[in-house]
Amino acid sequence: MNDGVPLGVLFGLLVVLIVLSAFFSGTETALMSLNRYRLRHRARSGHRAARVAERLLQRPDRLIGLILIGNNAVNLTAAAIVTIISLRLGGEGAILAGTAILTFVILIFGEVAPKTIAALNPSKLALPAALIYYPLLKVAYPLVWLVNLFANGVLRLLGVRPDLIASHSLSAEELRTVVAEAGVMMPRRYQRMLLSILDLDAITVDDVMVSRQDIVGVDLDLDWKDNLATIRDSEFHRLPVFRSDVDNIVGVVQVRKLLPDLASGTLDEQRLLQHTREPYFVPEGTPLNKQLLNFQQVQRRSAFVVDEYGDVQGLITTEDVLREIVGEFDRTSAPADMGITQENAASFVVDAGANVRQLNRLMNWALPTDGPKTLNGLIVEQLETIPKKGAKVTVANYPIEILDTTEHAIKSVRVRLPQNLPDEQPQAASNL
Repeated sequence: MNDGVPLGVLFGLLVVLIVLSAFFSGTETALMSLNRYRLRHRARSGHRAARVAERLLQRPDRLIGLILIGNNAVNLTAAAIVTIISLRLGGEGAILAGTAILTFVILIFGEVAPKTIAALNPSKLALPAALIYYPLLKVAYPLVWLVNLFANGVLRLLGVRPDLIASHSLSAEELRTVVAEAGVMMPRRYQRMLLSILDLDAITVDDVMVSRQDIVGVDLDLDWKDNLATIRDSEFHRLPVFRSDVDNIVGVVQVRKLLPDLASGTLDEQRLLQHTREPYFVPEGTPLNKQLLNFQQVQRRSAFVVDEYGDVQGLITTEDVLREIVGEFDRTSAPADMGITQENAASFVVDAGANVRQLNRLMNWALPTDGPKTLNGLIVEQLETIPKKGAKVTVANYPIEILDTTEHAIKSVRVRLPQNLPDEQPQAASNL
């Protein structure tokens, strides 16, 4: 071979081998860098190369074994040819120089450059390469099987199970990160909705329910004329029916079923009770995602939240759960409904009984939600006492001034936005 093969042919073979080395190195990186979920989507869409790549990646040990066999064979052959060329050109003294030059060339053109390109554009290289590797694996399978037999044996000695392919399913936190980083690929509104759905398991019915003191209903112990006025003026689709106290709940009535009797003047307590449906109770602390399924299973739209003693703590509806996902339906009227009055761009008078989560969602504030559910509870927890009128406190960088109190609770407060807002600090809603 030293005398029979021209130098031009040897140099040509060397170039081909370097190109093959780049192919093996680049496609290995490309195949291992593929987005598995995007690959799965393309495979399900009928893309032939994607289906082949997905099949190859089901056993990555075999694929890697095939690639490394090819890459090492190419590099060793290139080293042998460089040795022959060095002997031809400069004798034994040129072998060291030839080896150094080959190492540099393979490092740059056979490893770093192709792997960098593959990492930046994995699908462009991986999918065509999969069509080459699949039949190549069939041909070289005995050799690949033998290499993997010894390699997997060593791995088992080290406590690694190569037959257990790592799961590519995403946890809730990982999926939340994927959605949050979707960027321009997904409208911001849909991003917020998906993140809200993922957060449902961390939110309980206590966080979004209407507290018992705010429940509007029909008290059968009151004068019937007052109850008629409550039904006639109600803005709700359903009203609780109870006696004296919400703990003595009788049921829930749909207002629309009362309209014919109300219009004809024949509505009385007996007719009301005929349309009243028995109440549905859920324990406090129930996650919203579970409660949403419960609503579907029992085919109900509202439920009373009870504590461990069976006392009613609040009322939750499917609208409350939906509001957690999509946000407020009417942001223009919602602030007034929650007792929020805007004084200026950075100052708001707020009913202290307002739900903290609803305030944050409606006003784009960042009050803490891992403690008390109401603004009153948040302030009292921090001060450890019921403050007097004029007292001031800072909660999560929000300066709050107490405007009105009773012996048992805070009635209203003035909330000011933080003075030095970082770039990511939420601002007040602009369409108040």
